[in-house]
Amino acid sequence: MNQSEFIHLINPFKDKVFRMAKRLLVSTEEAEDATQEVLVKLWNKNDSLDQYNSVEALAMTMTKNYCLDQLKSKRASNLKIVHNNFTDREAPLQKQIEDSDTWNWVEKIIGTLPEQQKLIVQMRDIEQYDYEEIAKILEMNETAVRVALSRARKTIRETMIKAHRYGIAQN
Repeated sequence: MNQSEFIHLINPFKDKVFRMAKRLLVSTEEAEDATQEVLVKLWNKNDSLDQYNSVEALAMTMTKNYCLDQLKSKRASNLKIVHNNFTDREAPLQKQIEDSDTWNWVEKIIGTLPEQQKLIVQMRDIEQYDYEEIAKILEMNETAVRVALSRARKTIRETMIKAHRYGIAQN
């Protein structure tokens, strides 16, 4: 596979690789480094990539493993979701502010979830992976993915309801 074919192959999912790395590593610079590292590893495997059912799933698994290795060597702290399409660009300013505030709350709540639930919420609700792909990437069964996602969503929902009901910031 030549460089042009390789770029064409990875272009559809390289931003997802970066967002997953950013989700795990927090730092933009570290996420960029992780993305580059994964892409280099893929390039080095480029002769054998056609043996994989999904190069994207392989890339996401490699990203997860690389980032978790990085975290083990030097533990990072808070996670941030990279999501640019949250607010409606045509919405009135007040609605945009409310949406932004709500999204900030959701980000904070997701930051308190266990690591596995954070990843599942990121992959399912933000990256739009299906349950089967998430299960492969995280090496879990689909039922466990569904249960973890359900628990994460319930925690997010309950915390948001509590915060809105009392109007108090919950950290």
